[in-house]
Amino acid sequence: MQLSATPYEERLTAPRSWWVISLLVGVSLALILLPFGTLPLLGGLVGGTAAAAVVASAYGSPRIRVVGDSLIAGEARLPVSALGATEILDAEEARAWRTYKADTRAFLLLRAYIPTALRVEVTDPEDPTPYLYLSTREPRKLAAAINAARKAHA
Repeated sequence: MQLSATPYEERLTAPRSWWVISLLVGVSLALILLPFGTLPLLGGLVGGTAAAAVVASAYGSPRIRVVGDSLIAGEARLPVSALGATEILDAEEARAWRTYKADTRAFLLLRAYIPTALRVEVTDPEDPTPYLYLSTREPRKLAAAINAARKAHA
């Protein structure tokens, strides 16, 4: 498999504040278990923190990659030849495309803690998906990588 001219990879990690919240969940559970003794308190602290951290990590695990002639976004994999125009969405426009402008047939890889996004048209006539909405911290780099891969494999 040939790599694209501008390879791109991004993990949509949860913000740092979510990790602090994970610790606070553990502390809260420890306080709830405090009347039962020291061992349950420690178990609540460790178990609650670990459970909340697993949830935060899982929610922030999707990746967006441009590899060879494919765009991989979460579980979706599309050839760049099936993609059309890209539109960089600032925070306000991204919110509009997540709400009142959204098409129910669209593929959304949405993370609300990432304010910017990239909208990519799907031009494959056999695919009912009109566009991809991809939350990304670097929409310009992602658009450039998609366009470079499309040109390299045209």
